[in-house]
Amino acid sequence: MVFATLDTESRTLHAMESTITFFDDSLNPAVRGFLHSPASPNGDALILTHGAGSNSTAPLLVVLSETFAGHGYVVLRCDLPFRQERRTGPPFPGNAERDRAGLRNAVAVLRKNVAGRIFLGGHSYGGRQATMLCAVEPNLVSGLLLLSYPLHPPRKPEQLRIQHLPNLRAPSLFVHGTRDPFGTVEEITKALQLIPAKTELMKVEGAGHDLGFKGKAEQKELPGKIVLRTLEFFEDRRS
Repeated sequence: MVFATLDTESRTLHAMESTITFFDDSLNPAVRGFLHSPASPNGDALILTHGAGSNSTAPLLVVLSETFAGHGYVVLRCDLPFRQERRTGPPFPGNAERDRAGLRNAVAVLRKNVAGRIFLGGHSYGGRQATMLCAVEPNLVSGLLLLSYPLHPPRKPEQLRIQHLPNLRAPSLFVHGTRDPFGTVEEITKALQLIPAKTELMKVEGAGHDLGFKGKAEQKELPGKIVLRTLEFFEDRRS
């Protein structure tokens, strides 16, 4: 069953763009979130998901989705299965595989209606699960957008989350704050050397793990910069 309604509280960049609440339980886990449809589609799509302590209404994801839709992308910002099951609290370690299955299902749902490329992106935990999924399924998507990749827990640099990176063959754009406690720019740069696919690191000066989107705070210029860097990075792959 697919369920979609107009989301009257969502902002859009142009009157012709639309944002709807979205639910598809034809697959298990179900896919739930918000679907942004651009006024002038470019044929491509992006899936964005959240971190361990958040959900698909995170301000960073909302503004990024709107900005990507303004550049012609169909955007699905979705709740991971753990968040669909519990409104608050972090994911349980044993449920990570189910969260990855949820991302796989989100890709499958979009493929029904999107003829072009599909990209997968996520903030923190969501991005990490996307990399783990694509390390096993290298042809699942055309590329990854990784916001604040959680390289290690804060103050525990010895607990690196890099074991799967040598198997990651999807082109990957990393966006990382210079004050992120989950990994320094130097640590992220070193980790990217493990990835055989094309990678790029976009540094956000002075930003922490939230990339400047904490509470009502917003780095108003950042979403546009991320979108433009994404377009440049992945258009290089197309040419």
